[in-house]
Amino acid sequence: MNYVIIAMQVVVGLSILNVWLIQNKRATKWRGGTASNIIEEFRVYGLPIWSCYFIGALKVVLAVLLIISIWYPELKEFSALGLAILLLGSILMHFKIKDPLYKSFPAFLFFVMCTLIAASSHINIYF
Repeated sequence: MNYVIIAMQVVVGLSILNVWLIQNKRATKWRGGTASNIIEEFRVYGLPIWSCYFIGALKVVLAVLLIISIWYPELKEFSALGLAILLLGSILMHFKIKDPLYKSFPAFLFFVMCTLIAASSHINIYF
C-alpha cells in the first residue's frame, strides 16, 4: 500500500470539498479575475451559471469517490482522471482571462496529484 498516494487522495479530495462546500461564498486569492465567490468566478470566465452547479456537483462527487477509493481501489482511476480533466479546465479558464500564473497554481498542483494518483493504478509510484 502506497501511503503517499493515499495521502494525496485525502488532500485532493478534502481540498476540493472545502472549495466547493465551505469556501464557495468567500473571496480567496485564487479566484479568477476579481471574483469574490464561486458564482462570480464562473461569470468572469464567461460561463453560464448552470455550469457552476453542474461542475460543482461533478467535482464534489468525484472528490468523495476519490476518498472512498482508498477502500475501493476500482474507483481510484476513474475519480482521479475525472478530477484531472476538470482541473485542467480550471487552469485553462485562468489562462483565458489572463489571470496571473499564481491563481492557477492550486488547480495545477491538484491536476498533477490526480494524474499521479490515476497512474498509480498501473505502475508502482513510490516517493
